[in-house]
Amino acid sequence: MTVGSQLKQTLASLRGARGTMRAYANQARDEEARNAYGEGVEELNAVIGDLEERLKALETAEPQYRGL
Repeated sequence: MTVGSQLKQTLASLRGARGTMRAYANQARDEEARNAYGEGVEELNAVIGDLEERLKALETAEPQYRGL
């Protein structure tokens, strides 16, 4: 498995986790739990954004990783 495909697989997993956290946040009855899930979503957004930027840089530097 190439670095590019591993990065894309990681991004897909993190996006799935973010969706799950959003669902938990929406279902939580406790305000504290809702806030904790919301903070988790924000952290995941930051990590996903960083990895997306890394993927763009990788695809620019290494054309063979495009479209994997």
